[in-house]
Amino acid sequence: MNRKDLRPKDLGKSQEQLIQLDNLMPLSFPYDQPEMEPAFPDVKPEWKDKYCTSLDGCVALDTLQRPQNEAEEKELVQKFLNGLEKAFSDANTGVLQPLKLAVDYCAKCNTCSDACHIYKASGDNELYRPIFRAEAFRKIYKNHFTPGGKLYKRFIGADMDLNWETVARLGELAYRCNLCRRCAQVCPLGLDNSLFAKEIRKIFSQEMGIAPTPLHEKGSMLQLKTGSSTGIGKAAFVDMVEFLEEDIEDRIGRKIKIPIDKQGADILLIHNAGEFVAWPENPAAFAILFDEAGVDWTLSSSMMGYDSVNYGIWYDDTQAKKIIQQQMRAARELGVRRIVIGECGHAHKAAGLVADRMLSAEEKIPVESWIPVMWELVKTGRLKFDPSKNNFPVTLHDPCNIVRQMGIVQPQREILKVIAPQFREMEPHGVDNYCCGGGSGFAIMHSPNFEHFRNKVSSRMKFDQILRAFSDTIADNSIPKYVCAPCSNCKGSMREIFKYYQVTAKFNMQYGGLVELMVNALTSLNQPYLEFLEG
Repeated sequence: MNRKDLRPKDLGKSQEQLIQLDNLMPLSFPYDQPEMEPAFPDVKPEWKDKYCTSLDGCVALDTLQRPQNEAEEKELVQKFLNGLEKAFSDANTGVLQPLKLAVDYCAKCNTCSDACHIYKASGDNELYRPIFRAEAFRKIYKNHFTPGGKLYKRFIGADMDLNWETVARLGELAYRCNLCRRCAQVCPLGLDNSLFAKEIRKIFSQEMGIAPTPLHEKGSMLQLKTGSSTGIGKAAFVDMVEFLEEDIEDRIGRKIKIPIDKQGADILLIHNAGEFVAWPENPAAFAILFDEAGVDWTLSSSMMGYDSVNYGIWYDDTQAKKIIQQQMRAARELGVRRIVIGECGHAHKAAGLVADRMLSAEEKIPVESWIPVMWELVKTGRLKFDPSKNNFPVTLHDPCNIVRQMGIVQPQREILKVIAPQFREMEPHGVDNYCCGGGSGFAIMHSPNFEHFRNKVSSRMKFDQILRAFSDTIADNSIPKYVCAPCSNCKGSMREIFKYYQVTAKFNMQYGGLVELMVNALTSLNQPYLEFLEG
């Protein structure tokens, strides 16, 4: 099918694959050269038999498997319709009004399309236009749940048949959106097209029992069972903190005691627990900075108190609420004055925004971002820096949930101006910046071939921004180039695209958080904190 002729009602067509991802946005130098970019692998026959590969050849929903008979197909379609009806009921607290507005008032002006990094990265493929998904959702709703939908469907925009292939493709299409809300920011009517992707995900999870394994079984369910999406229990967490203390002493020659379960502290610092596993230098950096500045803080070892992750906000409100409630309970039991969220973007949104509509005032503890807290320590002189220690090109990635959705734009830039003399902005930046491509769960989704969609499509615009930010030094392998990504999920994306495009080996491109850069520039340290500067 011609990509320009694709229409929402084509989601129900019997076709092996609706579109081919073969005309992507060109990348900047040096990845505009032949053979620099890996090709898409072929779709395996067994995937076609087992999953829904008929959208674009990629599979995000590994738990969505092809029905064995017509009865199973009808059952799944009916469950989808049941969930769709509930989405427009009073039970959909906090979402119903903006959802109705988006359904009723979209002018189809396509302003959102030009703002969407996935649509632009795909080479303006109709399938990824934000209103494509929204229009399919709207047509199904009008056909089944509005007066005259079946009788006058051509005249009221309800002309869309519903079968298993439609539902399955729509479920997959809900995972071709990072929920970055750049579309909502530019909409002249203030509508939010990301709501459609989120609501479809909720229907699949809450009504149909279908969600990506990394988000649900290995994410929310594991966290509710063990206290962390990593599976780390209390004993293992305490051991890891002890290891951090030893590692800090080995690296900087300073003995620091990391407080755990300190009653009545000013701050309960909660990290994405993945940091302790993948990037332990990040929580260690927080400990060094807080110790140096004399901050009254603590970690928690109680169930749910040491992991800020909440994957439920991407696909299932029921799971999101359970996790938020237990995280808040851990803070109340310690009697802390406030919760400070470390370098994790979606945790900022979950605890700082989503919790407001899910919890009562009695259940909540004040929640703050670490960024303004750290900037206060810098500007009041409680932390002293030698910026010459970071005298290499540095650019800043703005995590969507912290910057665009919470408006925390300047403090991190003010810190970088103090500690990084070669800091340069990406273009665009701030609230206009593009998603890392790993948002809403993409960074941890690998089954069975979804990583290729992430690395080649959803992260494409971000990778191109990075290439352009370092265009003056990209070819010089002797110069380290640092992408500052103050978010665990975004670092996961950076890790994957850096590996995929081999930019560290080829061009000495590095990535990490902001606190690591801060520690590296401390005047009190005699050796580099960043490993790529050692030796």
